[in-house]
This record gives sequence, C-alpha cells and structure tokens, in this order.
Amino acid sequence: MNYNNVEFLAAYGTSSQLPASSRCEVAFVGRSNVGKSSLLNKLFNRKKLAKVSSKPGKTSTINFFNADKGHFVDLPGYGYAQVSKSEKDRWAEMINGYFEQDRRVALVVSLIDIRHPATKLDVQMIEFLRAAELPFMVVLTKSDKLSKSQASRQLAALRKQLGFGPETEVVPCSSENGTGIPELKKVIERYMDEA
Repeated sequence: MNYNNVEFLAAYGTSSQLPASSRCEVAFVGRSNVGKSSLLNKLFNRKKLAKVSSKPGKTSTINFFNADKGHFVDLPGYGYAQVSKSEKDRWAEMINGYFEQDRRVALVVSLIDIRHPATKLDVQMIEFLRAAELPFMVVLTKSDKLSKSQASRQLAALRKQLGFGPETEVVPCSSENGTGIPELKKVIERYMDEA
C-alpha cells in the first residue's frame, strides 16, 4: 500500500453523520495527548495531513482518510480534563457511536503512552475492544523518550498490566524518529488484506 497517497476525505461532528461503511476501516483510538495525529502523519509520511495541535484534545471530529486499500479513521481522543462535560459527552458519543454502527472495521489501533502505566480509560478501551470482539493492536507511542532498556521494561510491564498474551500485537513507536512505523504498517496491511 502506498501511504504517500493517503488523502483527507471528510470530518464528521456526530456519529449520525457518518456515511455507511463501504470499505474496510482501520480506526485509531487513544488519550487526547497520546500523539495520535503525529503518529498518523508519520505513518502517511506527511507533515500536516492530520492536524497536530500544541493543545491536546483538539481532534473533536471523526476524521476519515482515504487509502488504496480502505479508510483510516481518526477518532477523537478521550480523557482530556480541560474541556467541558458537554464536549466530553459529545466525544464519547462519537467514539461509542462509531463502534456501535455496522462498520467494516479491519483493525483498531489503540494508542498508549509507553512512559506511563495504562490509565483507567486505556484499560476500559482495551476491555471494550475485547468484549466487542474487534480485532485490535496496541501502539506504544513516544518510545524515543526512553532508552532501549527502559522501553523493553515498559513494554513488558504494560503487557502484564493489560493481560496480553503473545497473540496481541504490541508495537513501540515514535513519530519523532520513525521507530516501529515499518512494523505498524505490516500489521495494518495484513489486517486490511484479510478484511
């Protein structure tokens, strides 16, 4: 798949606005400040395709990107403290509404910051994905902030915390230096090909 040809398709402010799912979809979920937009830009080899903000919590829409094998879906970040309750409720509606629809989800990429234990909301997201029997993998962002030995310790700790066996794909990534991006692409393409 040629990631350089990925293009922004559309943004939706509520789940009811979403068009029917016509192609397979790879959805990205994670906390507001986990580095989702930066990771998408690194994945697509583009500087500003996904909007990166100096303030976390700026992705307030469901953003669709068109690729030759399907769609990439950037869901709003969760858990950002400095937005109103009504805005948090709207984001929750979008995330839940997306997953409650009959969509051709090939893979959910759940992003967790490698520097910290998974938060309560991260754990809830993983539990939801398991309960819904959605195919998912975990990307540990910001791995460039740790040494190799620290990163491997954190990887082991997070696998244990989340109860992952060897069958769960967990890839440490960095949108700064590109660590893990080739591995992430391989997993995504495998799931898209099988969808």
